[in-house]
Amino acid sequence: MDDSSLAKARRRLIAEIEEEARDTQYWTGRARFSDRVMAAIDRVPRHEFVLPGDEACAYVNRPRGIGHGQTISQPYIVARMSELLLETRVPQRVLEIGSGSGYQTAVLSRLVPQVYTIERVKGLADLARDRLRT
Repeated sequence: MDDSSLAKARRRLIAEIEEEARDTQYWTGRARFSDRVMAAIDRVPRHEFVLPGDEACAYVNRPRGIGHGQTISQPYIVARMSELLLETRVPQRVLEIGSGSGYQTAVLSRLVPQVYTIERVKGLADLARDRLRT
């Protein structure tokens, strides 16, 4: 996919997350996510955190396999978890257990000053480290 197609797909994903927030308001008590969380989701290039060849599906609001029997979380869920983290105050440090592809880590790094992450699957840890360095 070219940059223009990825940008369009990312905009569609943001709109879909916002719609799903409205649709789940009854259960969550929130009709929308904060501008900070949505900006973080928008700024992280999710296509860089999926398996090679899976970039075309990166901006579908669903989890995707990342190998080793693991998945990259659904973007709506990443937004929801991030929003819950910031609900009372912005923490100075976050410890994430289970880095996976590094996507949630990348989103969190745009929201809090320090993020530490641990991954027990060496293959995933190596990939996440490489992705997060760029």
